[in-house]
Amino acid sequence: MKWNREDLKAWSKIPTRWMDDDIYGHVNNVVYYSYFDTAVNGNLIRATGQDIRSQDAIGIVVESGCTFHQELSFPQVIEAGLLVEKIGNSSVTYRVGLFIEEDSEPAASGHFVHVYVDRENRRPVRVPENIRQALRPIMLED
Repeated sequence: MKWNREDLKAWSKIPTRWMDDDIYGHVNNVVYYSYFDTAVNGNLIRATGQDIRSQDAIGIVVESGCTFHQELSFPQVIEAGLLVEKIGNSSVTYRVGLFIEEDSEPAASGHFVHVYVDRENRRPVRVPENIRQALRPIMLED
């Protein structure tokens, strides 16, 4: 599915890097997933005001997907937009859109799912309350 700018709520800018381009002169497909991860976790750090890596419960990526609409390449600045589709008991599902600066149509759109697990035993736990609170402003409205 393709998300438009108006569909997304939390934004970050991610500059492409020289090493992101592959031999064909565009950002390699696996790097898009890194941009998704950077957008989601950067937003969580900003929204909670905490280093999410130090919490007792940590978000592990269990699923992600990406549809490519347009090439990205170095040196571009990507605007990554997010929307939370669902917060479950132990999981959070995000929509992610990657846009070239000022473009209304995404270069890539996808989804990203975190499952929260106990840092030590890696068993699923309830999404921490501080994460739930931080994500409420970017939830999908019914």
